[in-house]
Amino acid sequence: MIVALLHRLSEKLPRGVHRLSVMMKPKVVFVLGGPGAGKGTQCARIVENYSYTHLSAGDLLREERSRTGSEFGQLIDSYIKEGKIVPVEITINLLKKAMEETMKADEKKFRFLIDGFPRNQDNLQGWNTVMDGKADVKFVLFFDCSNEVCIDRCLERGKSSGRTDDNRESLEKRIQTYLQSTRPIIEQYEKQGKVRMIDASRSVDEVFGDVKNILEKEG
Repeated sequence: MIVALLHRLSEKLPRGVHRLSVMMKPKVVFVLGGPGAGKGTQCARIVENYSYTHLSAGDLLREERSRTGSEFGQLIDSYIKEGKIVPVEITINLLKKAMEETMKADEKKFRFLIDGFPRNQDNLQGWNTVMDGKADVKFVLFFDCSNEVCIDRCLERGKSSGRTDDNRESLEKRIQTYLQSTRPIIEQYEKQGKVRMIDASRSVDEVFGDVKNILEKEG
């Protein structure tokens, strides 16, 4: 069923959108870090100052889930309602579709920040399977800060964000999941020389100063 729906999603791309294999390969930067590390804030700054498009796997899933008449959305909804993890192939195909549509609309927009992905080994294996030869992962932008700083920031954010998971108990669980599942992915990329680590415990401007240096060096 999932394979059939993935095929249908692919077929529903706007007319004239070519497959990534025959277009310029998108240049991808994975943006990783613990909850509250400032990934979203820094991605917004990057988009304002550089020719990057920011994609969030979670946002794409939510959008597809709420899109009227989406068979894909119904499948996502059923997984979420049953408390199951949405199959990684769905997430990756939504990312792939978003990149294709962006590049079709503007061929100069071939640089992408993918925020909060890959979160675990399953995500990484899925990406390597679906996107092998179709995208170029330039490096991982890793925002590193202590668990306590992450928790304090999220608790402060929770006062106005309305997010139900911005409480200490949920945050401690999210950080443990991050340490157990995402940090090993960062370590794998580190062995390949593809991690650019930034001390994210400082002010937004100080952190962005380091981000600018990295992006200008990487080209």
